[in-house]
Amino acid sequence: MSRNGRKTATVTRDEGQNPAAPGRQRTAEQQEKIAEAAAPADAASDAWQDYLAAARKLDGVRRSAAAAAGEQARSVQAAREELAEVRTGLAAQQTRLRERGVPQISLVPSPPELTEETRSMTGGPAAVLTGLRTARERVDAAEGLLVTRRPLRPAGWAARSRNLLVYGPLALVVPLIQVVVYVATGAGAATVAALICGLPMPAVAFVAGWIGVGRLFRSTGAGRVDRTSRFGALVCLVPAVLVTAGLLLAMLAG
Repeated sequence: MSRNGRKTATVTRDEGQNPAAPGRQRTAEQQEKIAEAAAPADAASDAWQDYLAAARKLDGVRRSAAAAAGEQARSVQAAREELAEVRTGLAAQQTRLRERGVPQISLVPSPPELTEETRSMTGGPAAVLTGLRTARERVDAAEGLLVTRRPLRPAGWAARSRNLLVYGPLALVVPLIQVVVYVATGAGAATVAALICGLPMPAVAFVAGWIGVGRLFRSTGAGRVDRTSRFGALVCLVPAVLVTAGLLLAMLAG
């Protein structure tokens, strides 16, 4: 073997035995470069995973907020409907109680009651809806009591039913007298006189009834007693007109 061949073989053997040989050194440098090139890729992958996790969390928060807003909107709408029903029921009951002589001051909530209810309404639409539903239940219960415990005293009745007890008998007095005169005397001068005298009697009956209602059913509140003037005039006029027309037809037929 020549001198050059022996030198090459020796160098090759030394590189295989010495880790710090130039070939090994080049391999380590390449691995470091590969590791350095892979590091940004790993960092980018971790950043992407963090971004996906944050996006999922944000989407969950958005869905929760949307669900809460929808629930709040439904609660507000339901509260408005409940409020309308409660107001309607309270207005009707207030009118009926005033007709029955309950003072107006007893139908208005006191300042402590308003303060207490205001505190209970600070919990948001859900708390307001709960309070309105409770109020509606109380209104329904009160309505049942008003219906089942209707007072027997005329002063506690509705205005028209109460006033009919006064206008009705006064409106029937003269027509009954006219019928009795016709039955007793027939189509004669007495019946004609009764008919003529009965012409102004509806007005007289109405005035007497109007005064009687004011005297018999005195208002216990601040307002005046409801005399239902139009209703009373109609009650006093209808019997007189019907009886007069019937007697005239009977006299003409006779």
